[in-house]
Amino acid sequence: MSRSTTVAEPVNAAAHSEGGQFALMGQRRFAPFFWTQFLGAANDNLFKFAFTVLVTYQLQVQWLPADLAGLVIGALFILPFLLFSATSGQLADKLDRRQMIVWLKRAEIGIMAVAALGFFIHNIPVLLVCIFLMGLQSTVFGPVKFAYLPQHLSERELTGGNGMVEMGTFVAILLGNVAGGLIIAVPEIGAHHVGFTCVGLALLGRLASHHIPASPAMDPSLQINWNPFTETWANLKLARQTPVVFRSVLGISWMWFFGAVFLSLFPAFAKDVLHGDEQVASLLLVVFSIGIGTGSLMCEMLSRRHVEIGLVPVGAIGMSVFSIDLYFATRGLPPASGLGLGAFMADAAHWRVLADLTLLSLFAGLYSVPMYALIQMRSQPTHRARIIAANNILNALFMIASALIAGALLGAGFTIPQMFLFVGLANAVVAFYIFMLVPEYLLRFVAWVASRFVYRFKVQGDEHIPTQGAAVLVCNHVSFVDAVLLMAASPRPIRFIMDHRIFKVPLLGWLFKLAKAIPIAPQKEDPEAYEAAFDVAAQVLREGDLLAIFPEGGITQDGRLQPFKGGIMKILARAQADGVTAPVIPMALNNLWGSYFSRVEVRDGANTAMVRPFRRGFFSRVGLNVGASVAPNVASPEGLRQRVAGLAA
Repeated sequence: MSRSTTVAEPVNAAAHSEGGQFALMGQRRFAPFFWTQFLGAANDNLFKFAFTVLVTYQLQVQWLPADLAGLVIGALFILPFLLFSATSGQLADKLDRRQMIVWLKRAEIGIMAVAALGFFIHNIPVLLVCIFLMGLQSTVFGPVKFAYLPQHLSERELTGGNGMVEMGTFVAILLGNVAGGLIIAVPEIGAHHVGFTCVGLALLGRLASHHIPASPAMDPSLQINWNPFTETWANLKLARQTPVVFRSVLGISWMWFFGAVFLSLFPAFAKDVLHGDEQVASLLLVVFSIGIGTGSLMCEMLSRRHVEIGLVPVGAIGMSVFSIDLYFATRGLPPASGLGLGAFMADAAHWRVLADLTLLSLFAGLYSVPMYALIQMRSQPTHRARIIAANNILNALFMIASALIAGALLGAGFTIPQMFLFVGLANAVVAFYIFMLVPEYLLRFVAWVASRFVYRFKVQGDEHIPTQGAAVLVCNHVSFVDAVLLMAASPRPIRFIMDHRIFKVPLLGWLFKLAKAIPIAPQKEDPEAYEAAFDVAAQVLREGDLLAIFPEGGITQDGRLQPFKGGIMKILARAQADGVTAPVIPMALNNLWGSYFSRVEVRDGANTAMVRPFRRGFFSRVGLNVGASVAPNVASPEGLRQRVAGLAA
């Protein structure tokens, strides 16, 4: 389905939060929701970990051996994600999401009250039932959580909001595990205190949910299909309608596969490889959680408050590099046994291990947050929750596959460090495969690198670039990398109309072909190619995408703005004939004249680009000014040229 049919939805923020992601914590549209999900995640993990410790160390249950208790509890919690995610996605699209969250928090109070009774009387079957019910509650909450954010946050806030939620979730998981272990360890009354704490956290979560603003249903007429198998398949088909969304779902599921390998192996890694005790195993979990949280929070800063999927390849590279280095960091560790936390930290060889874990998890945060934001932004509001439900199902399947594959490899004789090497190499292969299937990731990565490491790129007025619907971008043409910089400034993909000769430039030509740029030749030179370019341009606007044109018709030879040609009017006329009202967005690139990619050098009497590498060094300042849109019925070549000239001044 093309993006031109995307249903608009209200965003309760009339203006962007100028203070960034942390300012959201002072706003009703985000803070109550954040604390609701934070308390829920903390409660889930406190309950699970305390229960695991109870049946592993304190109670002897013949039918539930201690060495299998963690696996059974984890499996029961994840089982509802496989069985009920499809139904949950439908409910989240059909019902008011605020009301759903309130009812889920009420259900959590009831479940935890029963769990408290189970802890009081040491009834293991009751606690196992409660584990399943909490998994079911989390299953229903998942699609609501990720569909809620784009309903209340603007595009500029979406990355920061997801970063805060991701950070909060991992901090809550960490605190829940630590608190669960400490409370259950209290002699005689630990289990009672766990019960009281779980009920207390559920009550606090219900109180926070009361302040969440109304979140109207996006598809109230939806007919619920209660068959989880057929609905799961239907949800996957919805996701596949937009390839970049479906590939992002696969990418997130792979991240959970990757992370599950590390989390499942931490206890054995700490004991058998690092020769540490339980405190060392806890330290690994702390370091991993801090890394994820830090990477998640960094996304907004690194993306200039846009949904920047150029960070995904950055994250993938870091995940592989530091996973592989972790293998080498564990080779040659001095022999020891039962190292406490102090003795472990006193050995400098262990600091490299901790650094690798911190950095690989940090890059995992950079990898996952933009993908979640992309799914939220590019999915249609009417079935966004169902796509997220499909994501949750695949996440669960990939985590199960992770456990099975890890177990098989360990059984085949792999060591734990070799497992880390394996997943690091596999991550590189999977990432490369995904990026080749969806070139947008690679293109955005190139644009992100160019705008931060080749130039110091500053954008003003980018709020004028529409986040939905068709539009025509017109810009001055100063250098061979103008299109790359426009990519970096836009939260959405852009299709460029470009001089056919630029496709012959080494590397840049390949890049523009990958971006599906539209080659155009002068009408006198090649009439067929000229008309074909306008046919493709019309199709781009019909599909509701962004189209960019450099109306000067070529790169400037002297740094001055040339007259605009009439092709822009032909594009607008074709769009109006197709019933598409495409606003025109004027733009101006500044300070690019004189750079390596501009035709500033004179060779054999001709202006030539790319002659003197590092002509202005690295990090030279360049900018893009974006003006307010111009209605297509009042646009003219000279009028648009004057606007671009004003922005370039």
